[in-house]
Amino acid sequence: MAVVSVSIESIAAGGDGVGRKEGLVVFVPRTAPGDLATAQISGRGHFARGSLRSIVTPSPVRIDPPCPYYTRDKCGGCQLQHMTYDSQLAAKQTIIRDSFQRIGKRSINPPEIERSPKEWRYRTKLTLAIRRRGARWIAGLHPYDDPVRVFPLTDCPITDRRVVAAWREVMDADAYFPDAKELRGSVRITSGGPTLVMMGGQSWAARDQFSAAVPSVSAVWWEPADDKPRRLLYDKRADRTPSASFAQVNAEMAEILGRYLLERARDLGPRTAVDAYAGAGQTASLLSEAGVAVTAIELDPEASEWSSSILRLPSRAVQGRVEDVLPSVLPADLVILNPPRAGVDARVTETLEANASHVRGLIYVSCNPATLARDVSRLPSYGIEAVRAFDMFPQTAHVETVCELRPLTGAFAA
Repeated sequence: MAVVSVSIESIAAGGDGVGRKEGLVVFVPRTAPGDLATAQISGRGHFARGSLRSIVTPSPVRIDPPCPYYTRDKCGGCQLQHMTYDSQLAAKQTIIRDSFQRIGKRSINPPEIERSPKEWRYRTKLTLAIRRRGARWIAGLHPYDDPVRVFPLTDCPITDRRVVAAWREVMDADAYFPDAKELRGSVRITSGGPTLVMMGGQSWAARDQFSAAVPSVSAVWWEPADDKPRRLLYDKRADRTPSASFAQVNAEMAEILGRYLLERARDLGPRTAVDAYAGAGQTASLLSEAGVAVTAIELDPEASEWSSSILRLPSRAVQGRVEDVLPSVLPADLVILNPPRAGVDARVTETLEANASHVRGLIYVSCNPATLARDVSRLPSYGIEAVRAFDMFPQTAHVETVCELRPLTGAFAA
C-alpha cells in the first residue's frame, strides 16, 4: 500500500475518478475530473484501486454532496453527488463513447444526452437490504467499499418521498416480518399507491398481521428464499399492473425515452416487430395500436400475462427466455432489445446475425454501456445508425442508452 498524489482526468463506468501516476492507471472513488487528490493505492500490473485520502486542489466541478449518507456512510447507491449535474452528464457521454471504442470496437462521437426532468426525488422505487439487529430490524444500503455491511437509511434524496414514507410504515411493522436473519424489500409507487415485494425467508407466519399493519401499502408480494415462486399476498389496487415486474424507476424520463423509441421505430415503417425483454408490454402495445404485428417476449409470467391482455390482434405475447424464443419468431422488420444490465445472451446476437438480411432495423435500449458495446461488437452485419443517451439515474454513474442499428447488406440495407 502506498499513498500517491494523482490528477483525476475522467470518470470510469462505475463512477470512479481515473488518473495516471508514472504509467499506472489509478481508480479513485468520490473524485471528479480536475481534482488533484492523494489516495492510498493497491493493485497489480498497470492498474491500481485507490482509497481517497484528501483533495489537495478541488476541481471546478466539485460540489458538496447534499446527502449525509453519501459522505458519512460512503453510500454506494450514488456515485456522482460530488459533481455538478452538467459534469455528470458530460461524464456519462464520455463513458458511452469510450465503451463503444474500447469494447465494441466502433467509433462514435459522444452522444447527445437528455437531461432528467428531476435531478432529485425522481426514483419511484427503492430496494433496501434488511438485517436483524437484536429484537428489531434495520433497512438500508451498502457502503461502496463494503458490500456486506448495511447502514440504516431513514431518507434517500433521490427517492420519491412517498416511497420513503411507505418504507417507514413497513419498518414500523417489523415484528411481523418473515422468519429470517436477513431480507430484502422493494417499494414502488404505482397509480394505485405504493406496493411492496418482500424477498427472503422460508416461512411468513405473521403475514396477515403484517398486511394489517401497513394500510397504505396497496399490494404485497413475497419471494421466499431458495428461488421459490413469487406469491401475491394481496392487491387492493383497481389498476393491477404487474408492479412486482421490472419498470423504469424514473417515470418522467422513461416517458421521454419511450416517445423517442416509438418515433424511431415508426420511422422504419415496420409491419412486423419483435419486442424482446418486453416487460409489461407498454412499447409493444403502442406499436400494436399503430397497426404493427408485434411479438412481445418476456420471461416474467405476470408481466407476460398482462402484456397479452393489452395487445391487439394479431400481436401476441410469448412467455420465455429471449434466446430460446427469438429464432422461432423471426424474421421481422423491427427488433427491439431492452435487456437487463447483463445484456443479451450470445445466442440472441447469433440469431440476429443469421437474420440480418431480413431485418429492417434493430433498436437496443441499454442501462449498461459496457454490455451494450459488447453486444454490438457481436453484430458485425449491422451498422450504427444513431446513439442517444437518457439520464435515467441522476447522481449515479448509470445511464440509459438507445442504439439504433441497420443491416449493412440485404434487402433493407441503406
